Amino acid sequence: MHSPRSTIIEPFALEHATVATGDEDGRTLADTTVVVDGLGRISKIGPSSSTIVPPGYHRLDATGKVVSPGMVNGHVHTFSKGRPLDPKGSTPEGQRKLAKLLHNPAGRAFMYATSKSNIMTLLNSGVTTVRSVGDVGYELVTLSRQIESGRVVGPRILPSGPLLAIPDGHGAPLIALESSTPEEARATAETNIDHGARALKIAATGGVTDSQVPGEAGAPQMTTEQMRAICETAHANDIIVAAHAQSHEGVLRALKAGVDTIEHGCALDDELTELFLNNPNSLRGYSALEPTLSAGLPMKLLSQQALNMTDVQMQNSGPVVEGMITGARQAHEAGILVGVGTDSAMPFVPQYGTWREMQLLNRFAGFSPAQAFHAGTQVTAKVIGVDSITGSIEVGKSADLLVLDENPVDDLRTLERPLLVVAAGHPVWRPSVDRFEDMEAQLDEAYGR
Repeated sequence: MHSPRSTIIEPFALEHATVATGDEDGRTLADTTVVVDGLGRISKIGPSSSTIVPPGYHRLDATGKVVSPGMVNGHVHTFSKGRPLDPKGSTPEGQRKLAKLLHNPAGRAFMYATSKSNIMTLLNSGVTTVRSVGDVGYELVTLSRQIESGRVVGPRILPSGPLLAIPDGHGAPLIALESSTPEEARATAETNIDHGARALKIAATGGVTDSQVPGEAGAPQMTTEQMRAICETAHANDIIVAAHAQSHEGVLRALKAGVDTIEHGCALDDELTELFLNNPNSLRGYSALEPTLSAGLPMKLLSQQALNMTDVQMQNSGPVVEGMITGARQAHEAGILVGVGTDSAMPFVPQYGTWREMQLLNRFAGFSPAQAFHAGTQVTAKVIGVDSITGSIEVGKSADLLVLDENPVDDLRTLERPLLVVAAGHPVWRPSVDRFEDMEAQLDEAYGR
């Protein structure tokens, strides 16, 4: 699925660490050495007393520290840093003006630079794998290839390119390709795949942030037949499909079409639950959920003034957010795979906030801290289809690692400030990000520290 990185890495070992495995039960390995070879893979894991580090390897003493898998974020956008949006830019006129500015050579160069900056923020925050789910163009395809070739150190990226929508639908025209029929929908999917997309995203329903009339958020937009054409095209290329869906009817249509992940979601009933667990039209026979509570809860817990949202957007957010919270809890209880995706770039969803989604799963959706950390590593890797490569600390897997002060199972907030990030064997020394302290204070007050 991914080409190996070609650069040779200085091999190293993390010795005398406590390893937080990311297992659902919170299992740890005491006084353990993790050895990383020159190809950026984990070559050995074992007790420090008996694990032999080959000559010439750089040896790092991790006594008193915790080594964990890198975080995996399955729902990112990189066109913004996560500050509140300008409501004027969310109108159809505003979207068209922005699209005209950004869908040209100068605009594409600007979006590449913006996206690269945001991807580096994700990396420095401890995220070693991301899936994008709606880009202005193919800027992340370019960046993902540069990372995989070793020219740039960064997280593993599964780029989607623009999302796929109906004319004037959610995300259009700024971050979407538009279609009106199954044949046109298939063509848009092929366009993204031909440009190098390794994930696809459908706008199955309307959304909150660009809604203009009451009831638009969650209203079905794309037909089941259009979505099935996209899914068939993607699945023929071994690509999984995500769907923005924020109502029962929207989720039902998307699941019947064969989408592999539902983004945001809604309250579940027996029919939806069964389709998640056994979906004959999906690539893998089941579908997963990414509730993106990080994007929803600010609309419930912060003021309209802080969010800088219109009356219509606030009105539309109410039932949508309640459905996201309820659906996340129900999915967890039903054994549906629930992954971590933040919807970064949305209001109050900064690129460095992946750890918060785990906190919110713990506080609002019934996850234990161990289950939340499991979701943000091993589960999300499975949800987006890279669990054979990353998500856990195992021999042969990519060395996507964090060094932390504490075990995340004891305090998820320790993930906010990793001491060391390792992406495919490439160390990021003294990782740091620029935080929006005013936003962080408001989020801490809303969620509790």
